[in-house]
Amino acid sequence: MSTTTPRRRPAWAGRNYSLLTAAAVITSLGSNGALIAAAFAVLEAGGDGGDVGLVAAARTLPLVLFLLIGGAVADRLPRHRVMVAANALNFLSQGAFAVLVLAGEPRLWQMMLLAALGGTGQAFFSPAAEGMLMSCVDGEQAGRAFAVFRMAMQGAGLGGAALGGAMVAAVGPGWVLAADAAAFAVAGALRAFLDVGHIPPRAPGGGLLADLRDGWREFAGRPWLWGIVVQFSIANAVVGAADAVYGPLVARDHLGGAGPWGLALGFFGAGTVVGALLMTRWKPRRLLFVGTLCVFPLALPSAALAVPVPAAALCAVMFLTGVTLEVFGVSWMTALHQEIPEDKLSRVSAYDWFGSVALVPLATALAGPAETAFGRTASLWGCATLVVLVTAAVLCVPEVRDLRRRSTPVARGVPEPAPGSADAERPVGGHG
Repeated sequence: MSTTTPRRRPAWAGRNYSLLTAAAVITSLGSNGALIAAAFAVLEAGGDGGDVGLVAAARTLPLVLFLLIGGAVADRLPRHRVMVAANALNFLSQGAFAVLVLAGEPRLWQMMLLAALGGTGQAFFSPAAEGMLMSCVDGEQAGRAFAVFRMAMQGAGLGGAALGGAMVAAVGPGWVLAADAAAFAVAGALRAFLDVGHIPPRAPGGGLLADLRDGWREFAGRPWLWGIVVQFSIANAVVGAADAVYGPLVARDHLGGAGPWGLALGFFGAGTVVGALLMTRWKPRRLLFVGTLCVFPLALPSAALAVPVPAAALCAVMFLTGVTLEVFGVSWMTALHQEIPEDKLSRVSAYDWFGSVALVPLATALAGPAETAFGRTASLWGCATLVVLVTAAVLCVPEVRDLRRRSTPVARGVPEPAPGSADAERPVGGHG
């Protein structure tokens, strides 16, 4: 009599997927706390809102400068090696940041330099990681796989933000930065075991510039793609300024310090977990239309900080924003997986990341001067208004409204079904 061993995990959750998810959970735990710790490290060293913005901008500027190169490198070299090297750089830079803070009063230029090194590592890591994740998932359950991955990562972010805020208040920002450095070391070790044997070898010929041009053609030829990236280039900039600069200042002046701000960020993380859980079951057919509608609530946290509302109300706003933004996030990843060829995933992802963060350094650097010129309240209302305007504008792009979920990715060589056909209309996984 034969017996079969029950499957412990779904067919789409293979070895690479499991390793990527575990590593993402570890780094998300550390990084969400470190974001709070870095801001309060600057404030405790005697800095003001402008200094917090400068450190945040120093991290984002090299991210913008090196993202496109990182995407081309990740499509040319084994992606897991790029990821491990980037994690090693993040481990060293964040570890040095922690030592600097724990040893005494860090100088502003030192914190900016180490933040810049961390941003450089992120520039090479992000396109490689996104390309690796998308290449290890296939079939009709891709959307569910992305939702589960994001749910695990955001759940770790929930714990990391709440724990980070509490640790900053209890033991200071230096130890939180040290924990983040250790998380990068562990995650890099896990990613070293990823298998890239399933990825076809790149054909010889063409250099880095040719790869960048090829990625640009793939990006620029899709209005839905560049339209949403332009939208988020503005939305991410103003929201990034609000979160990195104004949020800690409002927390310090009105909410009681790092603890309540960390709790609010934790509620945002809880919302993203709930949103990802929702997306494991909900398969909207008009991926980008539904996703874009769910970006409008991204304006609410800036408005709540502008009032400012009590900590409990801010937590509720952040929770709602997390739910709706995660609906967009899963829909966006599913659209990229469905429409972009595998050998161009990292380059297209790099253009996506580049557009999404290009204005963040400028916005964070100008956040302090804007507060001086217009006041913190007016600046926050301006952030909320811009999010609403750019989100409404992108709905004018026909492809954003009309792109449909397909049963088989177009990018994998299956002809595009005619609009209105059964294949074009049928949701993935059988859930409407």
